Amino acid sequence: MRKAFKSLCVGLTTASVALTPLGLNWNGLRSGLPVIELTSGAAYAAAAPRLIRDAEIENTIRAWASPVFEAAGLNPADVDIYLVNDNSINAFVAGGMNLFIHTGLLMRSKTPNQVIGVIAHETGHISGGHLARFQDKIKDASLTAILAMVIGAGAAVAGAGGAGIAVMGGGMGVAQNSILAFSRTQEASADQAGMRFLEETGQSARGMAEFFHVLSGQELLNSSQQDPYVRTHPLTRDRIEAVDAQVAKSKFADASDKPEFIEMHKRMIAKLSGFILSPPTTLSRFKEDDKSVPARYARAVAYYRLPDMAKALPLIDQLIAEEPNNAYFYELKGQMLFENGRGKEALTPYQKSVDLMPNEATLRVGLAQAMIERNDPALNKEAINNLRRATQREPLNAFAWSQLAIAYGRDEQLGMSALASAEAALARGNKREARLQGARAEKLLPRGSPGWIRLQDIQTAARKSDDD
Repeated sequence: MRKAFKSLCVGLTTASVALTPLGLNWNGLRSGLPVIELTSGAAYAAAAPRLIRDAEIENTIRAWASPVFEAAGLNPADVDIYLVNDNSINAFVAGGMNLFIHTGLLMRSKTPNQVIGVIAHETGHISGGHLARFQDKIKDASLTAILAMVIGAGAAVAGAGGAGIAVMGGGMGVAQNSILAFSRTQEASADQAGMRFLEETGQSARGMAEFFHVLSGQELLNSSQQDPYVRTHPLTRDRIEAVDAQVAKSKFADASDKPEFIEMHKRMIAKLSGFILSPPTTLSRFKEDDKSVPARYARAVAYYRLPDMAKALPLIDQLIAEEPNNAYFYELKGQMLFENGRGKEALTPYQKSVDLMPNEATLRVGLAQAMIERNDPALNKEAINNLRRATQREPLNAFAWSQLAIAYGRDEQLGMSALASAEAALARGNKREARLQGARAEKLLPRGSPGWIRLQDIQTAARKSDDD
């Protein structure tokens, strides 16, 4: 069983989005918080900053971060990464080993090393135990409560999804300014630890230095004009000079990013641009004469969001032909077809993505959702199997549990359907609903069965007071 807040997310934002509403697809974060797909322009334009999920981008960030975590003596699987859909530059840690990165930081990064430098610094806060006081306050809190305290998250919007990038509700508040404000001593300590982690992994601290220099001019700005990172992480000339000095003497000062990291960075920026920016903006940035993979990737997403499937599908098919073992390309094609009313056709690419990455829960949920939407009894058992495997890997994925409840219901397994509904409610932090669904399940499940035993755990968790 993975730990309670196991989640890998990635975040982005844009100042304005003008999309043609395409209707909503429903999905959920591993954390259990609801999410809303970036395919509805009307919904997104009115939305507050949120978190997003995407299997490809999540795995990109994890690949960059894992060596740093290991250098810090941390198990990478124990560190949860959440990416906040906000255009400002910021990153912070909260509630123990939970790392939050703003999309504005990702989108403005020029190299993987710049992002890795920030991750190294924040890892320094984790390894230095700088969050002990705050962690004591929220050690028993749900992720929903953590986000509410850390980023002023409001009531989560109704969840949405399908495969691909999805966002999660919650406005950015000023709460982080007081909760997450570290002392200058702690900041310097985190810098030193982060540079040590980079040195031990053979990476340059130049990206960290570049990041600090970008922010250095903001110290003189009015606080309302500063990026949140400056307000929550006191930046001093001494700190900047210390990082510059380390870069100057390091034998890895001029170490280059791995070629595969550079390509991952380009694809991340392209995919984020395609989903976050308006399609015309994306198409103007990634012009037709640019035949690179990232540029075609961005255009494929932009055309599908218009929607112009006559241009979107040939582009994604080209990419699949060039990289037939790329699960993310198949996932995107499945999403394109599914969200444009071609659910039957979507099954094949979705299944291929799962075949290529069978342990990726997000892909299994996308496939299962497409199967359920077909309302074909022959597909229902397969949907149940995919969702069971997804929830085993992501036990707090509320959307996966909700879909599993539907699939069990159609299979006339009403006790298991109620149990899955209780799991979904608990994952969303709705303890009252979890208790109600649990009571319903208890009447239907055989006493002593695995489902009945699991139900006892759910009821115990649901009975815990919100104060606890």
